[in-house]
Amino acid sequence: WTRRTTTNTGEKNLRIALVCGALCESKPTNQNRRWRQVSNQNRSVEAHSLLLRRGYASVRSFGVGANCKLPGPSIDKPNVFEFSTPYAEMYHTLKQRSVALYTENGVLGMLERNMRVKGAPERWQNNRDEFDIVVTFEQRVFDAVVEDLQSRPRASGDTVHIINLTVKDTHEEATIGAGLTLQLVQMVALWSCTVVVLLKQAAFDFPPSSHDQV
Repeated sequence: WTRRTTTNTGEKNLRIALVCGALCESKPTNQNRRWRQVSNQNRSVEAHSLLLRRGYASVRSFGVGANCKLPGPSIDKPNVFEFSTPYAEMYHTLKQRSVALYTENGVLGMLERNMRVKGAPERWQNNRDEFDIVVTFEQRVFDAVVEDLQSRPRASGDTVHIINLTVKDTHEEATIGAGLTLQLVQMVALWSCTVVVLLKQAAFDFPPSSHDQV
């Protein structure tokens, strides 16, 4: 979805947004047959963490939806927090509720990782910053992001590349998805730099007009 051609040509200076969502659905895991609930802060923050470690400074991660959801004791009882709730507060709340449960399902470990990346989750719909690349991790989130951007007034007219990578919401798949996201960002950056070089070369080779001659 394009608004105008980006002028930000430095790969590590690309403005990157990573967006995922939560579904109130259950999926059995192969390891322990427990029911797994999908959260809206796992895949995006895992990719956020990797990109930061690789030197991308202008990276943000978001969730969509009204609230921040984490797996609870059952499929119909997710843990629901406001998006502004600090990860540290979520961590201590869930630790008090059941250390065993939230250690076993990986939620405490995920929150520990999140705390190393940022202070609190952010909601995409509340954000008004502009990005060069937006990566989503499921089709319905891609649709929500496109719909949201189309409803906004056009400010700068910058181009934003919105790309969906379908990634299952497990800790293992989130790690794989983060690596794919890094490769994707590198490919987009290479393409952008190539276009800029070709445009500069074309401008250099283009003969001057009669208005430029003395």
